[in-house]
Amino acid sequence: MKNKLRRIFADGYLGLVLALMYLPIFLIIVFSFSGTSNFSFKNGFTLDSYASLFSDSNQAESLLSALKYTLILAVSASVISTVIGTFATIGIYYLGRKIKKITLTVNQLPMINSEVVMAVSLMVFFGAFSFIFPQGMTRLIISHVAFCTPYVVLSILPRLQKMDPNMYEAALDLGSSPLSAIFKVVIPFLTPGIVSGFAMAFTLSLDDFIITQFNKGDTGIETLSTYIYEDARVKSLEPFWFAVFSIFFVVMLTFLLLINIKKNGKKETVKQ
Repeated sequence: MKNKLRRIFADGYLGLVLALMYLPIFLIIVFSFSGTSNFSFKNGFTLDSYASLFSDSNQAESLLSALKYTLILAVSASVISTVIGTFATIGIYYLGRKIKKITLTVNQLPMINSEVVMAVSLMVFFGAFSFIFPQGMTRLIISHVAFCTPYVVLSILPRLQKMDPNMYEAALDLGSSPLSAIFKVVIPFLTPGIVSGFAMAFTLSLDDFIITQFNKGDTGIETLSTYIYEDARVKSLEPFWFAVFSIFFVVMLTFLLLINIKKNGKKETVKQ
């Protein structure tokens, strides 16, 4: 009886957490078919919110521009931070115990520090060295790399700790150079962690608002987050945003499902 009650409590708690996480998203999707932004179906079921994405040419152009800059920034920052984070993790792993502990503590500072503090500090830094870092995508990419790299390190490090150090030593004994051993032995072993780190960096960059808002300057560059903020600040939240949010959620959910299906397919192939 006690185990049954414990199981019911655990399932209920999990259900409550999932409801708090996904019910708001579900409501956004449902009301994206209402054609209004006041959470009512006074116009009945309609696709007007989705049609407005294409009917207003200026709106569609601004949205596509924001999407373009968002993807350019996210891809650039995630690729650079993944490369830096991968080699940084390998270097950290082979440090002495005390230096390694200090380095990992410093690595965690951008994650536990307030994002607005980091945004302002980067803005001050770029302002002091404006002759080196011009306004525009350069500052934004550097800013996003700065806060994405620590997450990449923490994604790869657990995988590296599982690796048998004799694998690297064996590669050296068999005639590989240190660099060749890293690329042919270490990095292939770290691939799952590298992919996870890249995905996390891409998601964080895609989602960021505060650091982007403080450091985009007056160049006219707008990412989706800053464009949504500017549009909602002036016009409040328009119905077409419900459609945009719904499309993004469905695309990301489909992407994740395809990745999981592919992973499960590989596992079944290996078992056979």
